[in-house]
Amino acid sequence: MLNPAEILSQLANRQPKYSLSRDLYCDEGVFQNDLEQIWYKEWLFAIPACEIPKTGNYATMQVGAYPVLIVRGGDGKIRAFHNVCRHRGQRLCSKPSGSTAKLVCPYHQWTYELDGKLLYARDMGDDFDASKFGLKPVHCVDLNGMVFVCLAEVPPSIAELGKNLIPYLAPSGLADAKVAFSSTIIENGNWKLVIENNRECYHCGGSHPSLCRTYSDNPLMTVMEGPNAASPEILAHWDRCDKAGVPARFVNQADMQWRLARVPLLDNAESFTMSTKAAVVRRMGTMPWNDAGSLMFYHFPSSWNHFLPDHAIVFRLLPISPTETEVTSKWLVHKDAVEGKDYDLKTLTEVWLATNDEDRRVVEENQKGILSPAYQPGPYSPTQEEGVIHFVDWYVRHMQKHLTPSPAMAAE
Repeated sequence: MLNPAEILSQLANRQPKYSLSRDLYCDEGVFQNDLEQIWYKEWLFAIPACEIPKTGNYATMQVGAYPVLIVRGGDGKIRAFHNVCRHRGQRLCSKPSGSTAKLVCPYHQWTYELDGKLLYARDMGDDFDASKFGLKPVHCVDLNGMVFVCLAEVPPSIAELGKNLIPYLAPSGLADAKVAFSSTIIENGNWKLVIENNRECYHCGGSHPSLCRTYSDNPLMTVMEGPNAASPEILAHWDRCDKAGVPARFVNQADMQWRLARVPLLDNAESFTMSTKAAVVRRMGTMPWNDAGSLMFYHFPSSWNHFLPDHAIVFRLLPISPTETEVTSKWLVHKDAVEGKDYDLKTLTEVWLATNDEDRRVVEENQKGILSPAYQPGPYSPTQEEGVIHFVDWYVRHMQKHLTPSPAMAAE
C-alpha cells in the first residue's frame, strides 16, 4: 500500500497528458486516499429529488465506509444523515429505497423523527438526554431536482454550481418528474477508469453501435472551449436556444470539476432511441422542440447526465474497491406519463442499457490490462481525449493539494 508521500511522488513524476501509473489505478493505499481526499470531501450527486416525492420517502447510498440515508421530511425538505443508529450503530435503513412514517432502528427500536430528532429510546434511565442523540447530519442540497450530499465537516462551496445548474435544469421540469426505471451494475474497474471512459468518445464508433445512431463520436461535437467557441453545428444550436430563452451555452468551473452545455443530436434526432424518435409522448418540462438535443452535465467525481425534451437519464458512480465501481442509471419521465401508453420501457432504456454494458466490458478489460506489470502510461489524444485530460489533471491537482503537508507539518 502506498503512503501519502509515495502517492505524491507518483503524481509529481507523471507525464502530462498521459494516463496514470499502474499504482494510481490499482493500489489499496491510493484507493483509501482517494476516498479520504475526494469522496469524503467533495459534493456528490446522490439522487434525483423526484425519487423521494412524499413525506417519509427515503433512499440510501454507500460512500466508501459511510452508509448515508436521504429522506424527505414532513416539511417537504430533503435531508441526509449518517445511516447509523446513535444507540449501538445499527443501520436504520438497509434497503436502497422505501417509505416510513418514522425512522425506527430494527435492532432496539430507537425511533427518530424524519428531521433526525430522537423521539423514543426505551428504558434508558431518568438521566438520559434524548436531545444529545439525534442522527448525525450529512450536508445536503437540492439543486432544482438534483440532490447532492457532502460528508465533509465543512463542505466546499456549491454556490457557483447552483447558480448555473438551477437555470439550466429549469426547462427540464424535474419537479414534475418520476423515476421510470433504475439500473445498478458493478464494473470491475477503478472509479477513475469509469470516468475516463465516459469523458471521451474515441471508443464510441467501435463499442457503441446503438448510441452512435443519435450521438456523434466526432470530437468537435462535444469539445467546447467557451460560450462562443465550438463547432459550427453547436454554435448554431446555441443560437437557436438563445432565441427561445433556453440556457444552452458552455459553462464550466475554472478547474473543470463540472461542465454544462446543450448539444444537438445527430441528424435532428429527438432522443436516445433506436428509431431516433422521442421515447416518451408526454414530454418533460418546457423544451420548445423535440430535437432540442441533450443538456449534458458532468460533475467530478460522481456523475454525468443527459436531459432531453422527452426524458432524462442521471448517472451516479460510487467506488467500492480499487478495482470495483458501482454505476447507477435512472431514467426520468414526466410524473403523469403512463407506461404502456405514453412510453414503452424497452424503447426508453435499451440504448443506454446496452451502452452501459458495453462500457462495463471496456472498463473491465482496461483494468485487466493495467494490472499487468507490462503496463506503462500511454499518451492521450489531444483532440479525441481532451475531456480525459481535464479529468486526470483535476484529479492530480486535487490530490496534490490535499496530500501536500503544510509548512507547519513539514517542520515537525
